[in-house]
Amino acid sequence: MNEQQIHFYQTGTFTVGNRLLDPSQRSVQSSMDRSNSLNSGHRACQGCGEALGARYAVDAAMRAVNGRLAAANATGCLEVFSTPYPETSWQMPWFHSLFGNTAAVATGMAAAFRVRAKKTGTPVTRVLAMGGDGGTTDIGFGCLSGMFERNDDVLYICYDNEAYMNTGVQRSSATPPAARTATTQIAGEEPGNAWGQGKNVPLIAMAHGIPYVATATVADLRDLERKVTKAMSIRGACYIHILVPCPLGWGSASGQTVQLARLAHQTGIFPVFEAEYGKVTGVQTIRRKEPVESYLKLQKRFAHLFGRNGDPEVLERIQAMADNNIEKFGLLDLDDETASVVPVPEQGEERAHTI
Repeated sequence: MNEQQIHFYQTGTFTVGNRLLDPSQRSVQSSMDRSNSLNSGHRACQGCGEALGARYAVDAAMRAVNGRLAAANATGCLEVFSTPYPETSWQMPWFHSLFGNTAAVATGMAAAFRVRAKKTGTPVTRVLAMGGDGGTTDIGFGCLSGMFERNDDVLYICYDNEAYMNTGVQRSSATPPAARTATTQIAGEEPGNAWGQGKNVPLIAMAHGIPYVATATVADLRDLERKVTKAMSIRGACYIHILVPCPLGWGSASGQTVQLARLAHQTGIFPVFEAEYGKVTGVQTIRRKEPVESYLKLQKRFAHLFGRNGDPEVLERIQAMADNNIEKFGLLDLDDETASVVPVPEQGEERAHTI
């Protein structure tokens, strides 16, 4: 990473501590002029990681384009808790799409805004698409792939809480192995979610060769703001995948949301990285590696792996999965600039040369 990482303990709170920083490095939330795009009064659960991530991500996007932004939002938790009819917490142009067509709707919006800008001679209104893991990795995957393939000028953000939380905690293709959900009960030879299934959408996005792909967590909101700002400075398809713990679905305490997001990174369960045109350009290294047990024990969805009837072999498999992420992305090697996870796709090379 080219930017110097600024740790929270060096700056204090986001409001007061930011006064110690250069204005360009301060959090969007430290400014009285922030847009408050997702305002207070919504119905999110206590400790909701998605509400926290959306507030920071959308306000950062709004600042990056001077308020000329419209959003398309898939059906899901974010849409439901922010817009209980006839009320809304959104203070920006905001469209509710179907569960599976958000990327397509956002593409149409971007095309319409380009035409309007050309006719009126005004700046183009940029488009932000948002969805949960269900609306992104499952139901909306086809439209999302099409948006990537066409390189449409849209930033798509996935708020990943690893299940269909809004409808009762059903499994999605982002649900981790061995996790208990309403549709992956702790029964049979392999309790919880099956192994060998699911999708890694950030890597799939990279395989499309789009200009920018990044992952982030709500444990490092400054990093999230920076990545959103960078994505909005790029024309073409961009994708940001944010891990947003869900106390209700994960069976965790509402005050542990940020802690869980941090442990997901520190264990290697959730690699935090950036990629441009299919090539990894930066990773957030792990300062102090933690065993996966420290992350899993805080979640009731993994409670069956511990105690008298626990399964140490499953814990070993999860640890091996985390260690593999650390090795592939070079998360512990401070001297390693990047780690190549997938071959750079041909269209990525072509798009990079046409800038």
